[in-house]
Amino acid sequence: MDALYIFASVGLWAAILRIATPLIFGTLGALMSERAGVLNLGIEGIMTFGAMIGWLTVYHGGDLWLGLLAAAVAGGVFGILHALLTVPLGLSQHVTGLGITLFASSLSYFIFRLCVPVSGTPPTIVPFQVLHIPGLSDLPFVGEAVFRQTAPTYLAVILALVLAYVLARTPLGLAIRLVGENPHAAESQGLDPIRIRIGAIIFGSSLMGLGGAFLTLSAFNSFFPTMVQGRGWVSIALVVFASWRPERALLGALLFALFDAYQLRLQQIVGKAVPYQVFLMIPYLMSIAALLVMARRARVPQALMQPFRRGER
Repeated sequence: MDALYIFASVGLWAAILRIATPLIFGTLGALMSERAGVLNLGIEGIMTFGAMIGWLTVYHGGDLWLGLLAAAVAGGVFGILHALLTVPLGLSQHVTGLGITLFASSLSYFIFRLCVPVSGTPPTIVPFQVLHIPGLSDLPFVGEAVFRQTAPTYLAVILALVLAYVLARTPLGLAIRLVGENPHAAESQGLDPIRIRIGAIIFGSSLMGLGGAFLTLSAFNSFFPTMVQGRGWVSIALVVFASWRPERALLGALLFALFDAYQLRLQQIVGKAVPYQVFLMIPYLMSIAALLVMARRARVPQALMQPFRRGER
C-alpha cells in the first residue's frame, strides 16, 4: 500500500514538473528540426554545452536570464554547424549529429576546465528560486505541486503550447510541415526549403541548449560533464511518442518524469531488498512500452532524413 500512497504525495507531482522541464525543451527542439525533415542527433552534446555555457555565464557574474540566453545562443551555433553540413551539403544526418554530440560534450569539459580552477568541491551559483504566485501557490495540493516551480519550467510549458499553435494554425507552421513532408512541393509554392530547414534546426538547437541550461541554473547549482545523463536520447524517443506534435511532446515528457519521480520514491520504501539498478530501469522500460503503443499510430514526416537538392525529383 505504501507504493500507492506515493501518488498522494505533493512532492511527487511537484517533482514531475521539475524532472520534465529539460525533456520538454529537448523534445521540442528535436521536434522542430524533424518537422522540417532533419534528424538532429547532436542533442546530447548540445544540451551538455548549453548547461556549461549557461552556468559559466552566471558563475562569472551574469544574470540567470542572461545565462539562459547564452545557452540558447550556444545551442544555435551548433545548430548552424549541423544545418550547414546536412542541408546545403547533404551529409549524413546520423553521422553529423553523433559527431556534434562528441565534439560538443568534449568541448564543454575542455572549456570548463580552462575557466574554472580544479578543486575538491565543485563551485556553485545561486540558481533560479521557486516562484510564489499570489493566490495560486497557496491552493491546497495543486498550488504546492504546480504553482511553486521556477521560471524556466513555466517557460517550457508555455513554449510547448505556443509551438503547438504555430505548427497547426499559422503559415509559418504550414511551411515547416510542408518542407518536412515534400520539400519539392514547398519549392513549387515559392518557399525556400533550404532556408526553412536551416532556420528550424537553429531554433530547435537553441531549445536544446535551454534544456541543458535548466539543469545547471534551476535543477542544480553546479556543472559536471555527465549531468545530462541521456536526457537527449530520451527526447529523441519522445518525439516519436508525441507523433511530432508539441502538445503530445509535453504530455510525453510529463509521463516519463512521472515514472522517474515514482521510482526515486519507491527506492526509499523498498530499501536494499531490491538492487537500485532495477528501479533506475523502470522509467525507461515503461517509456519503451508506451513508445511501442504510440509508434504504431505515429505518422513520420515523409521527407525526414531525405536531403533536398534543387532540381531533383
